[in-house]
Amino acid sequence: MSNATQDGSTKLKLFLAWGFVGIPLVWGVLQTLTNAMKLFQ
Repeated sequence: MSNATQDGSTKLKLFLAWGFVGIPLVWGVLQTLTNAMKLFQ
């Protein structure tokens, strides 16, 4: 039983960690592309 609970907890922690890193990363890439497009107009 504890193995199944631990596995679910590990998946949740992994998902939260990727979200914590991924969301600002995607936002930064979008801002960079937006500013780069201004150079080509």
